[in-house]
Amino acid sequence: MHNSGRFLLSLSRSLINGLVQSFKMVAIDTPASLESFRRFIISSTCKSYAPRSYLEDSEVFAEREDSMGAIYVEAADKVTLKKIRDITFVNARDILGIIYNSKSGNTSLKWRQLRRNNGKVSGEASANSLTNLAESGVLTLDWVENYLKKKTEETKTNKVTS
Repeated sequence: MHNSGRFLLSLSRSLINGLVQSFKMVAIDTPASLESFRRFIISSTCKSYAPRSYLEDSEVFAEREDSMGAIYVEAADKVTLKKIRDITFVNARDILGIIYNSKSGNTSLKWRQLRRNNGKVSGEASANSLTNLAESGVLTLDWVENYLKKKTEETKTNKVTS
C-alpha cells in the first residue's frame, strides 16, 4: 500500500474512533463484496496469527464456536483446514451467507449473498468494528462521513428540542 493509502486508513481510524465513541451501536445495512467481509472478519479476529497463505487465499474463512462469539460460514462446499487458538479455518466455495458475532457481543453482522460474490451486510457494529469495516472495504469513507453527519445533526436537533 502506498503512503497516501496508509494516511487515509489512519485518518479514517482516527475519525471513526474519535467521532463514533459518542454513538454506542451503529446500524449497518450496505452492499459489500464477499472478499471485503472476509477481510473484515480476519482483521477483527486472527490477522496477527493466521498463516500468510490463509490471509491471501480468497476461499479461506475464519469460523468460531458459539461460546466465543459465533462466526459461521454457510456454503455449498466447505472443508475444515486447521484450528489455531479459537479460530477454525475453513476452505469454502459458493458462499450463501456469513454470520459474525464479536467476542464482546457488541457487534452482530450478517453477510447475505445477492449475486455471486456480491451481497449485503446488515446488523449492528461497535465503533471498533466500524473502523475494521471501513479499513476492509465493507464501508466506504463516504458512508462513514455521511453517517457521522447524520448522527451529528440528530444530536443537534435533540439538544434544541430538549
